[in-house]
Amino acid sequence: MTPTPNLEVFPPTAGARVFGLAPGADFLRCLVAGLDDRLASYPPEAMARVTIWVNSRRAERGLRNALSGGSARLLPRLHVISDLSRDPVYASGLPELIPTLRRKLDLSRLVGALISAQPGLAADTAAFDLADSLSELLDELGAAGLKPEIFETVDPGEHALHWQRSLRFLGILNEFGEHLASGDGQARLRAVTLKLEESWSNCAPRDPLLVAGSTGSRAGTRAFMKLVARQPQGALILPGFDFDLPESVWQRLQRGEETHGDHPQGALAQILHELGLAPNSVHPWIDGDIPSRERNNLISLALRPAPVTDQWRSEGGRLKPTLETACEGLTWIDAPDPRSEARVVAYALRRAAEENTRAALITPDRSLARRVGSELDRWRLIPDDSAGRPLALTPPGVFLRLVADGIHGPLSAEALLCLLKHPLVCSVPGGRRRHMDLVIRLETSCLRGGAPYADWDGFAKWSKDLAAKSVEHSDAPTWVAWLKNCLHPMEFLPEAPLRVFAIIHRRTAEALAGGPEMSEAHGLWQKDAGQACLSLVEEIAQETIDYGVVKPSEYRALLASQMSRQDVPEEAVVTNESISIWGTLEARVQSADLVILGGLNEGIWPSQPGADPWLSRTIRREIGLSLPDLQIGLAAHDFQQAIGAKEVILVRAARDAEAPTVPSRWLLRIENLLRGLGDTGSRAIDAAKARGSTLLAEASRIDLPATTIAPARRPCPRPPLHARPCELSVTQLESLVRDPYAIYARKVLNLRQLDPPGCSPDALSRGSAVHAALQSFIERTQDELPQDALEIFLACAEDALAEAAPWPAIRAIWKARMAKSAKWFIEEEARRRDFAEPAALEIRGMRKLESTPLPFTVTAKADRVDILPSGGCAIYDYKSGSIPSQKQIATFHLQLPLEGAIASIGGFDGLSPSKPERLQLIGLNSRKTAEISTEPESVAQTWQRLSELISAYQTPEVGYTARLRPERLTYESEFDHLSRKGEWSDGDDPQDKEP
Repeated sequence: MTPTPNLEVFPPTAGARVFGLAPGADFLRCLVAGLDDRLASYPPEAMARVTIWVNSRRAERGLRNALSGGSARLLPRLHVISDLSRDPVYASGLPELIPTLRRKLDLSRLVGALISAQPGLAADTAAFDLADSLSELLDELGAAGLKPEIFETVDPGEHALHWQRSLRFLGILNEFGEHLASGDGQARLRAVTLKLEESWSNCAPRDPLLVAGSTGSRAGTRAFMKLVARQPQGALILPGFDFDLPESVWQRLQRGEETHGDHPQGALAQILHELGLAPNSVHPWIDGDIPSRERNNLISLALRPAPVTDQWRSEGGRLKPTLETACEGLTWIDAPDPRSEARVVAYALRRAAEENTRAALITPDRSLARRVGSELDRWRLIPDDSAGRPLALTPPGVFLRLVADGIHGPLSAEALLCLLKHPLVCSVPGGRRRHMDLVIRLETSCLRGGAPYADWDGFAKWSKDLAAKSVEHSDAPTWVAWLKNCLHPMEFLPEAPLRVFAIIHRRTAEALAGGPEMSEAHGLWQKDAGQACLSLVEEIAQETIDYGVVKPSEYRALLASQMSRQDVPEEAVVTNESISIWGTLEARVQSADLVILGGLNEGIWPSQPGADPWLSRTIRREIGLSLPDLQIGLAAHDFQQAIGAKEVILVRAARDAEAPTVPSRWLLRIENLLRGLGDTGSRAIDAAKARGSTLLAEASRIDLPATTIAPARRPCPRPPLHARPCELSVTQLESLVRDPYAIYARKVLNLRQLDPPGCSPDALSRGSAVHAALQSFIERTQDELPQDALEIFLACAEDALAEAAPWPAIRAIWKARMAKSAKWFIEEEARRRDFAEPAALEIRGMRKLESTPLPFTVTAKADRVDILPSGGCAIYDYKSGSIPSQKQIATFHLQLPLEGAIASIGGFDGLSPSKPERLQLIGLNSRKTAEISTEPESVAQTWQRLSELISAYQTPEVGYTARLRPERLTYESEFDHLSRKGEWSDGDDPQDKEP
């Protein structure tokens, strides 16, 4: 049999073989073109003998598409580097692969023990996230060829106390030293590489091996790249290699000086150093095909390491003739805010789609990517988004988190409502519409303004009443029973084994999704996101069999931690494949005609290195691990690679939601360099910014209406007389004085603000509790004030708060406040009892106005009316807040004088006519009282003022002006949105408006 001839596409070399492609080059197209050139003299089947390793799954798909274009051909073997650790052939003989979650749980036990021993170190729920970081540290050790025993070589006395504590803890990780290669990460990749190195040393591969598009920033990947580069037909193809960087700078980078860790070529310099290669031994993979050599030269100089930026002066002069050419395809946008940033990016992508131009947004900021996707949706454009969506933000992910939040309840009314309205609840064919009908009825009848927590007994009573009233809703009791059976068991699980939480969580989610019929044809586990969630809950249940007892908060922390590590592809169909959104990793080996670099602010691009909870920079350097600055260097490399494209738009938001932002350090360097090169550089950067301002202005016009819309004027509607209210309570009359528009909205338009789900601990609920306590106390002591009145008052307060304040912490605060005022109230009550005896509590009354053009009735509900021995009465009004001033009482607080006028004619139910001899406001919180004049002339004058006020509103010319006399500048009405407050101010003249 004739042996297969060697495929020698590269000439022999004594050392490693490395090629590069300049920043901005179309990496995949150049890779294919260079490979075709080298195989041109070989038969077509030679391509099938080439093996190419790329850095990501998307790069693999992109390369496959690039190879598939044009005429028919055989494809090379394409692999992703990370697949090496899972390949059954390459990884044979290595320790069995341990699932990531299993290792995480093992490490979390150690971290949990540390937290228990030192409670101030971190919260219990942080154990799983800390276990993740610890697992990454172990993987990093294995990738660098180190063992956990390395920590014993560090002198703790040279470091701060908290790092000493960390080193003592890391010392117990020695048991993991023999299992570093069992994880699915860089340590296992290094172990596979060592195994391959031993195998290839005996029989080196004869066919070409290429590693394309990786920077070798991680130790395991770098070890594999070095192995391939030294094979007879092996080669590396580095992305974004700066051929213009001077030899002296390369030497600084290869020496590994800490100050150069953030340079874009730092990672490439490191792998060249470890291969023993000089930078000039790196040859272009393909000649030419650089979109903008002038811009590459400019960016290369701008990003020089800080110690050699004096080269800006020495070398900048030679760039002056090419500066305008370098910036010709550059557009610089400083958007005022994040929304404007997303809008201008979306506008540029839309314009590119109209022109059939390939365009891509490159950004590490997923928030910006989602905002741009939302902006594009206005034109029904769905871009090809490489990152997809975090699993926690997908519909099944959100649903599982909502269910998990209900573990160890009880469920709040708001949480229950959010859960019931999720589209995956009762997501069986034909069941959703019926479910939502009952949810809306439950919401309006029980949840809004009702108990703050799920009241299953109350829900059951409501459902029976609803079924009794309507045959159409006869299934309501069954529906409520189904909800209770699903949710009630998980509301009272203080502690349980972790696997029990996982099983109950899944069972509850499936029961809710299946509806009352418990159908399995629900939509919870459908599509990519559903399948990912199903795999997640199954993995948690499987791997936690032997895990101990945890709290519900710890289970939720584990669920959130696992979800945060996974993204799923967007399920929407891409409507225009010419526009894309890429992360920085995917962008290394892809290119477009128009490249938009978004999120160019410090903290975003580059992001700040995450805090290492285990090792300081000094310790990492001492044991031989990479420093966090390497991540900034990689971000700089991605920036240099992307900005080399032909047409580039640089975008940043000058301000975020809280404060002004700082431009990315690379933008500052570019602008400082250009402006330092004289008028030519200034003109170039000003022209780029002018193009950005033009594009920003064009994008801002998207939200402008087709015609000019004048701002609304201050409303003053004048409804017909028959539509105006003919009855108001004494408390509503103050609103008529201060904000007539609120009366118009309530009484004429019949609008009412919806209560929030459940009751909240606001001023209204506190006032209700105070009134209930005082009423109960007066009822129990109506005959006489006993010696133990203080104890009775406190008991009444406790009973009232137990009923009206179901929040333990809030109830304790309110109880303390009432106890603080109890003695004062009892002393004042004794004086009131000397003056009169309680006769009625919460009593209703009414009186008609005699002198108004149209009939009108004033109603009232007095907190308390006492009868004097003389036959007169005393009327009291309880205030849980502050007492109004005398000026406010005289002008606006009409309640007590009007109640006195009602009492004078016997308008209160069951009480004879009586002259008001005391009108008093009782402020329990402020421990003050305020007396209101009971002179007959004063009460009569107040009643006359009311008659005049109502008479005015019973004429067609007088309207209901919005915010006529607001109490404070910060006054807010529940109808401000209806009156379009903000388009007018309180000082504007009202605009009369017909209904």
